[in-house]
Amino acid sequence: MRGLDDIDRKIIAAIQGNGKITANELSDRVGLSPSPCARRVRLLEDSGVIKGYTAVIDQKKVGLPISAFASIKLERQREEDLDRFALAVARWPEVVDCYLMTGQRDYLMRIVVRDLEAYERFIKDKLTRLDGVASIETSFALDQVKRSEVLPLE
Repeated sequence: MRGLDDIDRKIIAAIQGNGKITANELSDRVGLSPSPCARRVRLLEDSGVIKGYTAVIDQKKVGLPISAFASIKLERQREEDLDRFALAVARWPEVVDCYLMTGQRDYLMRIVVRDLEAYERFIKDKLTRLDGVASIETSFALDQVKRSEVLPLE
């Protein structure tokens, strides 16, 4: 993929702000006619810069008010252990974010559930049954101060 130019950045900014923007609105906003603009969007999609489109859902309004942040330490950090952990986490819908970390812990994940009992079931039925997990440390979010999928493109 070639580097991003100013037009690409304008396209990305517009789509990040409104994933439902029409092709005509997008082309007007970035200063291209619809065909070249659509071609640029397709190139950004094909290259993986634009990974997909999604709606932002209010987790409380769909009955999932609890966000738990779990720090996970593995017994070993060998590649096969990291891969096994990543494959398991990918199958768990409660885990909405998971990062391989530097520092004292190996992973930080955000788990979204309807109540504390659901979180306890997740821990007991899934996370603690995974081979190689040495420890789990959890913090619960009291409130969400900021959430954004908009990247600060310069």
